[in-house]
Amino acid sequence: MKLGVIGGGVLGLTVALRRAQAGDEVIIFEKGQESGGLAASFPVTTKGKDGAHLEKYYHHIFGTDKDIIRLIDELGLTSEMVWKKPNSAILRDGKIFRLDGVVSILRLKPIPFIDRIRMGVVGLYLKLEGNYQRLSKTTANAWVQKWMGKNSYEVVWKPQLVNKFGDKYDQIAMPWLWSRIHERTFALGYMRGGFNKFYVKLEEAVKKAGGQVRFGANISAIKPTPDGKVSITESGQEYIFDKVVTTVPTRVFTKMAEASLPQSYIEKYGGANSVEHYGAQVVVLSLKRSVMPAYWLSITDPGYPFLAMVEHTNFMPTSDYDGQHLLYMGNYLPHTHPYFSKSAEEMVKEFIPAIKRINPDFDESWINRFWVWGGPYAQPIVTMDYYSKLPPHETPIPNVYLANMAHVYPQDRGQNYSIKLGEKIAKLL
Repeated sequence: MKLGVIGGGVLGLTVALRRAQAGDEVIIFEKGQESGGLAASFPVTTKGKDGAHLEKYYHHIFGTDKDIIRLIDELGLTSEMVWKKPNSAILRDGKIFRLDGVVSILRLKPIPFIDRIRMGVVGLYLKLEGNYQRLSKTTANAWVQKWMGKNSYEVVWKPQLVNKFGDKYDQIAMPWLWSRIHERTFALGYMRGGFNKFYVKLEEAVKKAGGQVRFGANISAIKPTPDGKVSITESGQEYIFDKVVTTVPTRVFTKMAEASLPQSYIEKYGGANSVEHYGAQVVVLSLKRSVMPAYWLSITDPGYPFLAMVEHTNFMPTSDYDGQHLLYMGNYLPHTHPYFSKSAEEMVKEFIPAIKRINPDFDESWINRFWVWGGPYAQPIVTMDYYSKLPPHETPIPNVYLANMAHVYPQDRGQNYSIKLGEKIAKLL
């Protein structure tokens, strides 16, 4: 069949690869100028496109991410993967406490010892509990307080829920937190030189199988044709397909196909009652020196302008990046937040005092250069009624399918789960 795929992230690329391998004629339409979606990268060394890349929004994979690990192997990139257990920590009372295993939990002094044991035991339960449905009738906020106790909740969990979800922190469904503990490992994987290699190879594999990728695509309409096919209008040109898969956020899809969708569908899935997302906003610094001992630092102290610091080169060696120390500072924020309208220079200036709070020796002269990235629809707000808000993959438009990051529930995002969903949709087709 002739298949159109809207969106060149890993989900769309996976669907396109499998259908092209099966003999379908496939065209991917990607709005940006590169594939990868939220995992897209940028060059950070003097070699430019031929040198090391860094993801715009911090990325790694886990040992349990079997779908992406299989695809990496299929593309011949297994030898490029590096697996480590880097230092992950929290900032509490102005101090950095390691928090990446049973021993570190037992050493978490801001929590009374008996509550550390309780937190460890309950964490083990979540690791072993394979059925998230048993936790689907409560919020993470209520469940953690009941089972891990008030001290663990106030020190570790509440600050992270507030930082990630703002005033909706007490509405987040417990399966979301279950997935972050049950489905993850302390061992992390990263591709030497950046996951850009993976996306280059994946795009090449699609093309080798006969597929096409068109960047800078502007889809203005999706509609059925009288003979049962699907019409896509892109930059004023019409394309006809037997089937179409759209991987963009649901609200974006309902705008693209507004003229062909029932009003009831638009109101339910594309309006105010649909799945809500926060945007991602990240400041990346290239530094002459390291800022902290941890790879990942979750901020649990109040008054910081970001929710996490990730010093990438405390995981991967600085020699991979011409000696640069690379530091992320990230946020998930409502789309109306003023940070999205500030310049890169203003954002760096905003964050510098917070860096000095964490490392008083930090000086602006350490900064070589910086980048600021922002993207919408990066963090679904996984509330108690979230699952009921997910539209079915088969849309009211015949032969048009919808699959996006929101559908990976109870996970909220991740390259691995997008690939898993892409494989499912390819089989569904």
